Amino acid sequence: MNRFITAAILTTLGTAAFAESHAMAPMVTAADQSVANGIVSADMVTAQENGWLVVHRTDAEMKPGPVVGHAPLRAGENTDVAAILTEDVAPGDMLMLMVHSEAGGMETGIFEYTLGAKEDGPIKIDDKLVMQVITAQ
Repeated sequence: MNRFITAAILTTLGTAAFAESHAMAPMVTAADQSVANGIVSADMVTAQENGWLVVHRTDAEMKPGPVVGHAPLRAGENTDVAAILTEDVAPGDMLMLMVHSEAGGMETGIFEYTLGAKEDGPIKIDDKLVMQVITAQ
């Protein structure tokens, strides 16, 4: 095989592998929104495994606070993920939408996390939480 064809094949394979690895990087995309209907939504959530989109209260310190909602996630890209809020959220409240794992709990498919627990805990990449902070409108 000539070296130009070999180089083209290697470039194509490398580009596909790069795109696939970046497509699966966990992330949350969401914007400030009204929560008057009792729901908060993420436009897109990418998860490396089945898990949860968890809605935490937060503030200017950007530390995750109590959980006020959650929704299941499938491994891969999830669009328009809606979490039903379990507490009242007022306009101006800051919410942290975070990717959590399904691992470590006693039951699959049951959200078992409580603040600080290891069951169904937060996913971290390079020791950073996978999350997006929004403000309720």
